[in-house]
Amino acid sequence: MTMSYHVPRGGLPPQTDLTTDRAVFTEAYAVLPARTLSDITASRLPHWDHTRLWVLARPLSGFAETFAQYVVEVGPGGGCERPEPDPDAEAVLFVVDGTVRLVLDGIDHLLGPGGYAFLPPGSAWQVGNDSEVTATFHWIRKAYERVEGVEVPEAFVTSESDVPSQPMPDTDGAWGTQRFVDPDDVRHDMHVNIVNFEPGGSIPFPETHVMEHGLYVLEGKAVYLLNRDWVEVQAGDFMWLRAFCPQACYAGGPGRFRYLLYKDVNRHPQLSLG
Repeated sequence: MTMSYHVPRGGLPPQTDLTTDRAVFTEAYAVLPARTLSDITASRLPHWDHTRLWVLARPLSGFAETFAQYVVEVGPGGGCERPEPDPDAEAVLFVVDGTVRLVLDGIDHLLGPGGYAFLPPGSAWQVGNDSEVTATFHWIRKAYERVEGVEVPEAFVTSESDVPSQPMPDTDGAWGTQRFVDPDDVRHDMHVNIVNFEPGGSIPFPETHVMEHGLYVLEGKAVYLLNRDWVEVQAGDFMWLRAFCPQACYAGGPGRFRYLLYKDVNRHPQLSLG
């Protein structure tokens, strides 16, 4: 099966475009449409060469609480030798365009589109682009929640093409999930998976649960229930869903609807907000 990934290209909408869009920010959810990722919303980071990025989510009062998510664009010869400033941060990298050279504990890995890496806290890693074309990847970061008697999970590198989609029960394959981590492995306190819907597939009830979500649409379009609102989304859109935000969707076709999904898992809720 051919994989397809939306890749932001920056730029700026022309003056003739309408200002009206699907961007929305509420107490329960946010939608960042694909065209939000323009030149004027890009950022730079210290120690990164020939690189820009778009911050899709960050811990913020009234917004994401458990994670940060970036789309990182690395030009030829670019990269960083010390990318992670927080020794308690774990990360997932997911490549959507070009080739990223990941040096992990002294070992080189070349990650093309669909390449996936889990990096536990304290990992020694670097990223670079040795090619002549731009490389783009998602970088999801979370402060790892250590538990006494539970080991920190080890790093691993894989590819979407090596992780089969597991169909949800009674869906005849219309809805499936590619799980990069065993759900029963409580060493992991976050999951970053790919969720797939065939045209017409759906989440047939409003999921309402404690897990916070970040969803980046890799391919296709759908109508998504976010709290009380049905919202059209398409490739390149990002959604943030607060814990307990009701959620469901219908895949609109004509092709598949797929998204990269973050969620926090396997830990007690914090009882103090301080």
